[in-house]
This record gives sequence, C-alpha cells and structure tokens, in this order.
Amino acid sequence: MTAIAPDFTPEVLEAACEWTAADVADPEAWTEHLSSAETDELEAAVAHAFSVSDDFLAIGKADFPLPTLGARLKGIERELIDGRGFVRLRGLPRARWTNDQMSMAYWGIGAHLGRPWPQNAKGHLLGDVTDHGKDPSDPTVRGNEIGLTGLDFHCDGSDLVGLMCLQTGVSGGLSAVCNSVALHNRLVRERPDLAAELYKPQPFDYRGEQAPGKPGWYLMPVFTRHAGRLYTRLIRPYVLASQRHADAPRLTAKAIEALAWMQATAEGGDYSVLMDFQPGDMQFINNYHVLHGRTAYEDDRAAGKVRHLKRLWLETEVLTDRPHQFVNRVGDGYWSRKLTISRMDA
Repeated sequence: MTAIAPDFTPEVLEAACEWTAADVADPEAWTEHLSSAETDELEAAVAHAFSVSDDFLAIGKADFPLPTLGARLKGIERELIDGRGFVRLRGLPRARWTNDQMSMAYWGIGAHLGRPWPQNAKGHLLGDVTDHGKDPSDPTVRGNEIGLTGLDFHCDGSDLVGLMCLQTGVSGGLSAVCNSVALHNRLVRERPDLAAELYKPQPFDYRGEQAPGKPGWYLMPVFTRHAGRLYTRLIRPYVLASQRHADAPRLTAKAIEALAWMQATAEGGDYSVLMDFQPGDMQFINNYHVLHGRTAYEDDRAAGKVRHLKRLWLETEVLTDRPHQFVNRVGDGYWSRKLTISRMDA
C-alpha cells in the first residue's frame, strides 16, 4: 500500500458528484419506475434464465437478455458512478412472483450492472440481509446478520452494493444514504489535517474472517485518490474494533477525531436522505461515493412479517482503472472454489 508523504495535501475531488439533502429531497428524482413492457421483458428473461440453469452461478448477462431495459440499466450504471450515486428501482410484480423468480430477476439485473463480488469468507455472491439471531456485540458478527437495530452509515467492499426487498417487517427499517463525496470535500475544505489523516492506512477488524494464522485486522485508508476519482472505505465500528487486537496499530488521536467528525456530519442530515422499501424494490449504491445505513425496525415472526432483503456486491464495467485494494478477487483460484449462493428462502 502506497505511503502518504508527510507533506500530502488532500484535494477536493469529483465535485460534480456532491449533493445535499435538499438536492435529493424528492424521491422521484432517484426512483426509476419499471414500465409494464419492461416487467414483461424481465419475466421473459427470468423464464429464459431458468431454462438455462436453476443455478444462479451459471447465469451471466448473456443468459438474461434485456434488449430494451438493458440500455436503460447502462445509463443507470453511469449515473451511479459519475452522478448521484444511488437509485431505487420500483415495479417488480412481487405479489405474483415466487422468491426464486424475484431473486433471479435481481441477479439478472445485477449481471447487467456488473460482475458479482464475494461478500464474505463463505464466498456468498447473493446474500441475505435479515435477522440472523446474532448478538450485535459479537465481534465476529457482520452488518447483514444483525436484525432489528439500526446500522451506522458505512460502505461495503465492492464498487456497487445492491439490495432487493422480498418482505418488510412490521415497522421501521428505512434505508439511509449519505453522500461521502460531500463529506470528503467539506472535510478537505474545513479540516484538511483530518482529511489527510484518513488518507493514511487505518486498521480494520476482520470480524474473524482472516486466513488461518493471519492477523485479525488489515490496513486500508478511509480515502484513496486514484486517477482523479475518490474511493471511500469507511466502517467506523470495524476500525474501532481493530483495537481489540494487541498487535493492531493504535489509532491516533487525529484519526479518532476524523472518524467522529465523519459520523457526526453524516448523521447531521445535511447530506443524507431516507427511503422506504416496498416488496420488490431494488436499491443500488456506489460504495465509493455513498454511505448507507438503516433505521431500527420491528419484526413479527408469528405473523410472518420478517424484514428480508437480498444483497449483491458488484464490480462495474465503468471503472476500468482502480487502486489495487479495490480489485475484485473473483477469478483467482481461491474464489473459484468458494463461490456460493446464500439460500435463506431464496
């Protein structure tokens, strides 16, 4: 990992991708409604994909033909990378499609937006975000396994992250998105010393997923500048949790202050918006430009009202030149043996 020079001065990056809460206050500005013709096209693509294989891993973009919607998705992909950085797609016929049909439609749309990316050490490419019954205080638990409680703003480990709602809970569970480009640029303008600190490698907790015999932490900058673009990797609880490992580098006072500034400013509401998920909704986010979180929610298992989302991590084709720490490892020998699909009521 390239060291930051002592005289490094952070710069404002990708100002065209900055937005405020007021800029995105109207949900129609970031909601893409599927037409009846497009849902018909999706239904035909789902049927075709299942005629090829019922193994999602065997289905690629060519096996999920979208002659009309495909072009629209390419435009959405460009908006995700060079524009607002998030979108909600609405219109899948959840009421009459099975979970497998919904998941195949989601997988196929994802194939048109990018290449799948493993989400954990199990090699899951299509994961489940629901209450797994895990204790939030467990140092190995991951965000998608924690139910009911809210989640702080963070970003995942891929170019794009997608969520599809199969079912809502009783209440709550709103998705929150925040513009990390605006946070970065404001920090550069107001506290360049703190911004520079976050360009230095910070320790992140592996959550118990490190390779055997390896440290339980890894180093990663929160901010990376590459080819004029901003890349963000921020999961504040994981950075703080790294300090449980005696051999992990100690966080500096300036790093702690910068992380606290990021959280407080993200939660302040000036650069964020809440969105609800209806069954069948899909959300896609640029991890490098947009942080995401959620509000607390309530389930009622006895009544069958359990919040359940499917998750995709994707490598976009738009980014052809990226820092080495943001490279998708699918294709190397390790991942070719590990790739799998989470089948919690898929």
